[in-house]
Amino acid sequence: MDLRVVTRQEGDFAVVSAAGEVDVFTAPTLDAELAAQLAKGHARLVVDLSQVSFLDSTGLGVLVKALKGAREAGGVLHLVVTSDRIRKIFDITGLDASIPLFDTAEAAATA
Repeated sequence: MDLRVVTRQEGDFAVVSAAGEVDVFTAPTLDAELAAQLAKGHARLVVDLSQVSFLDSTGLGVLVKALKGAREAGGVLHLVVTSDRIRKIFDITGLDASIPLFDTAEAAATA
């Protein structure tokens, strides 16, 4: 399955919305967009995963890399996760302790 990535501004956050599957084949697309946003000076990021149906370890690695980049630039990374299946991945890995999870992009961008 393909991965579609669209970015928009919401307040002082760059909201990167992904739709589809984030796996070893598609994760570079998300990685490239997050790196581009950081390169533009957008260190306050929201990654909206509400339309993501599958996320593997490669996708998790992309998100951890973006978290590190955002923090190094003095920013933050927030995630929108609405699927119980995807939320469970963050719970099992313990990443939910490092990356705040929200139900909507609006909530993530105002936190």
